Amino acid sequence: MADHKNRMGQPPNAKANAAGTAYSIDLDTFELRLKALYSHWNEHKSDLWGSSDVIAIATPPASEDLRYLKSSALNIWLLGYEFPETIMVFMKKQVHFLCSQKKASLLEVVKRPAKEAVGVDIVMHVKAKNDDGTALMDAIYRAIQTLSKLDGHNTATVGCVSREAPEGKLLETWSEKLKNAKFQLADVTSGFSDLFSVKKNDELTSIKRAGYLTTSAEKKVAHSTLMDETEKAILEPSKVNCKLKAENVDICYPPIFQSGGEFDLKPSAVSNNELLHYDSTSVIICAVGARYKSYCSNIARTFLIDADPLQSKGYEVLLKAHEAVIGSLKPGNKLSAAYQEAVSVVEKDAPELVPNLTKSAGTGIGIEFRESGFNLNAKNDKLVKEGMVFNVSLGFQNLQSQSNSSKNRTFSLLLADTVIVNKDKTEVVTNMSSKAVKDVAYSFNEDEEEEKPSVNGEANKPESFMSKTALRSDNHEVSKEELRRQHQAELARQKNEEIARRLAGGGSENGDNRSSSRTSTDLIAYKNVNDLPAPRDLMIQIDQKNEAVLFPINGSMAPFHVATIRTVSSQQDTNRTCYIRIIFNVPGTPFSPQDASSTKFAGSIYLKEVSFRSKDPRHISEVVQQIKTLRRQVVARESERAERATLVTQEKLQLAGNRYKPIRLSDLWIRPVFGGRGRKIPGTLEAHVNGFRYSTTRQDERVDIMYGNIKHAFFQPAENEMITLLHFHLHNHIMVGNKKTKDVQFFVEVMEVVQNVGGGKRSAYDPDELEEEQRERQRKNKINVEFQSFVNRVNDLWGQPQFNGLDLEFDQPLRELGFFGVPHKSSVFIVPASSCLVELIETPFLVVTLSEIEIVNLERVGLGQKNFDMTIVFKDFKRDVIRIDSIPSTALDGIKEWLDTTDIKYYESRLNLNWRQILKTITDDPQSFIEGGGWEFLNLEASDSESENSQDSDKGYEPSDVEPESDSEDDVSDSESLVESEEEEEEDSEEDSEEDKGKTWEELEREASNADREKGNESDSEEERKRRKVKAFGKSRASLGSNIAKRKKLR
Repeated sequence: MADHKNRMGQPPNAKANAAGTAYSIDLDTFELRLKALYSHWNEHKSDLWGSSDVIAIATPPASEDLRYLKSSALNIWLLGYEFPETIMVFMKKQVHFLCSQKKASLLEVVKRPAKEAVGVDIVMHVKAKNDDGTALMDAIYRAIQTLSKLDGHNTATVGCVSREAPEGKLLETWSEKLKNAKFQLADVTSGFSDLFSVKKNDELTSIKRAGYLTTSAEKKVAHSTLMDETEKAILEPSKVNCKLKAENVDICYPPIFQSGGEFDLKPSAVSNNELLHYDSTSVIICAVGARYKSYCSNIARTFLIDADPLQSKGYEVLLKAHEAVIGSLKPGNKLSAAYQEAVSVVEKDAPELVPNLTKSAGTGIGIEFRESGFNLNAKNDKLVKEGMVFNVSLGFQNLQSQSNSSKNRTFSLLLADTVIVNKDKTEVVTNMSSKAVKDVAYSFNEDEEEEKPSVNGEANKPESFMSKTALRSDNHEVSKEELRRQHQAELARQKNEEIARRLAGGGSENGDNRSSSRTSTDLIAYKNVNDLPAPRDLMIQIDQKNEAVLFPINGSMAPFHVATIRTVSSQQDTNRTCYIRIIFNVPGTPFSPQDASSTKFAGSIYLKEVSFRSKDPRHISEVVQQIKTLRRQVVARESERAERATLVTQEKLQLAGNRYKPIRLSDLWIRPVFGGRGRKIPGTLEAHVNGFRYSTTRQDERVDIMYGNIKHAFFQPAENEMITLLHFHLHNHIMVGNKKTKDVQFFVEVMEVVQNVGGGKRSAYDPDELEEEQRERQRKNKINVEFQSFVNRVNDLWGQPQFNGLDLEFDQPLRELGFFGVPHKSSVFIVPASSCLVELIETPFLVVTLSEIEIVNLERVGLGQKNFDMTIVFKDFKRDVIRIDSIPSTALDGIKEWLDTTDIKYYESRLNLNWRQILKTITDDPQSFIEGGGWEFLNLEASDSESENSQDSDKGYEPSDVEPESDSEDDVSDSESLVESEEEEEEDSEEDSEEDKGKTWEELEREASNADREKGNESDSEEERKRRKVKAFGKSRASLGSNIAKRKKLR
């Protein structure tokens, strides 16, 4: 945050050879940015560039101090790295460089692109080692005067950065001569600030990676280490599991940690030497900034220890105001409007804190940590533009609490994030580090010395929210569930607001725009009569070439395309007479669901069936076989053609060729497998310019997967499985052989499946057995390493600027969060990944994108069940839900924890629900759904609390009084509710009297027995009554291996 304390030495993106003496300049980037500089200069010459005719920028000598300078920023932005002690003078037709011989040799390569980009000549003024450069400066001044005369001006206006004091003998001489020359000087700081403010895709990628590094370092060390360790974590990304090259990264400023009542929210703050203070009601502020390829990012978080009501309220208001600032950063809005949003939130929710609010909500950020002219304060009326990046930093300074400790009486609060302004929304690149209350509030047990982070959760009370760790309670599990329940309540509120906006805007409608397949009327055997084959005997003939069958009818051969035949069969009577029966496709039984024959020839008469008799059984058998074979071939071909007709046209694969050697992984098997007969053979996967290609030695076995079509990429090494795999889940279907699929997988078996047919067990100490196990381990490790190397190289390829918009990276499922379930027909191990829920071993595969999930409903939960089911409802209500059945109840808490951590709202129900009917009800009448509380009809806790306050609340606790007939009565009822509740099953039962409310179970059992006796059910056994009890609460479905009981459906 120290804007004047940042070193800008050799930049991260400078590429040096092994000797460290050669650098390469990206000429394409130089050409684009030089063009942008001149275009911006010409367009805003009078208002931002001080009407300057010439721009002169002098870069000071290299320094180990931390500092941000416009001259250094221009060097890095234009040339890729910094040129110390170099003077650049930009004119209309020339660009002059005054520098040493070494720098001049590096800059020789920019002459041609400069001429092509803006038509300027590069003029080099090489300064000798002992030369003060005076003569060279005079030459540049003469060139400026000549330009001024050509333009008809007596005196040229020279633009420079007035705030940068000259450093070193060369720059001091230049500055003195510039002042003595008869030039008008103008400050061009605003011009450069505006030029740098809007970032291109490659710059945004660098900022995103810097933000990723920042959050990685902050998450790793924010609670236990101080400045030095944090700086080491940034400079060595591998320490925080960040896959960025160390030579590309640097710190923006020394990391800042503040606690113990001494807080400074200014950008120039530094960490003091005091020990970290984390007693009760203490506050810790942590700020970390990282650079990637010279582009900055920043993050700041406030951590609360056993927060008091004022700290709780202050943080909640600050968080709300901070989000308001981020939400207001939209193209076309004024910068002052962002700060005003924060002030409005504070004035509304905590007016007494307005004087303590910081006077700015942040600044622009990029190559410079603070881009001048883009402060988010109340006076800045500049407009937000797409591509701008802001460090949104907001806080409360010097609040006073009633703490007994002198170090806790004064505290401050601070939040900061790096935010990119996109066309339709803002993107917080540091959002990996949560600032939610549940993640920054901590509590300490009195007998422990360090905090123990617990589960996510947030209380609803504004005056005192729950801490992140377990509360001081004897039952920590109850506290954990309470925290989770509070977070879920907040998610429910957000989800209902989101769905209200989406349904109001007509969302969730993604129709199927597939093109129709060819109909039976489009298939023509012969275009005219002359194409018919020469008639032979009046016998059934099969024309393989034209895919037709000719039948003798009334002495003539009548042709029918084989696709018009629905079925063909033959039979033989006792007199050895054979009959062949052909049934055709007619309206009502179309060739395909999209058959238009019934409307195209509405008034026609169709031949539905024809039979022939023959004395030659061999001929009849051949005819039937040939018709079936030909029809099978045509149907398969047309089905494949129909599948291909629905495919999205893919771009053509660009082979690597001679430019570079493609990344290759050999001896892979593919799923789904290619069609056709013959022995299956492995193939090779290659990464080319814009996609993958998998091919075998057979010419027709080839699959191309474009990078732009990849939605998710997974790498799963073999651990407890038999295979190591790469899996690609695609945006659009492709054809693998003759199969249409969105999932393509490449794998290798890490060990052979061998069955010992000898029948005897081998000793665990058998040397041969031990050697075989050792070989298997070595083979598995070798394959995993080969796959990991391929994945790393492809990730590096995807990190190049041309793939910025694809956001591609191999994801690895987290086995420790996995659970068993039945998504299709068999029980499999389902594993969460960072963005998906996947099962990649058994087919059909399961890949569920978390961002597409609306809610998750956990069904058949409780009542001593060994298993439960999970239903995943998507934001697109026209999409079928996904059910994962028979999940062990032991996995319930882990799944709840994972769903809560990923901010997915989940509900629990005792029965399986008819989701097709529920979603139809919602889409038919979304307004009623919204007015009814959205998804809260699934909230069993809410419905239970309401039933306790109703007059019939005790009915839900009388399972012994439920008659067996009540289920059938419910099935035919006209209830309009979406979920069957226990109250609905017992609507017709008698109301309990007031004195019954306190009766014990024994008394209720006795009354139930008397009631049964009165109704003639005295013979009912205790077992039958227990059976009725269980039925009243809802019997779970049978396991997958047994007959599945009929599910209760929604009404």
